[in-house]
Amino acid sequence: MQTTLEAKISGRNKLDGTVTNIIPGTVTAEVELDIGNSKMITGVITKKSLDEMQIRKGDELTALIKATSVMFIKE
Repeated sequence: MQTTLEAKISGRNKLDGTVTNIIPGTVTAEVELDIGNSKMITGVITKKSLDEMQIRKGDELTALIKATSVMFIKE
């Protein structure tokens, strides 16, 4: 039985996308999302989270990004 929790999240950098690729490892897994406009984002999560969330190719997910710093490069 799955329950839904209403949560408030401080992170504002949310990107919706579709899972296009999963590379499972022993401890972690890379999850790749197509976020539209020919843009992709890849994140690393634990293998346990991948299994518990039952993430599969084609699933719609939201990537929540919390960064403490942003760096820029100009060449």
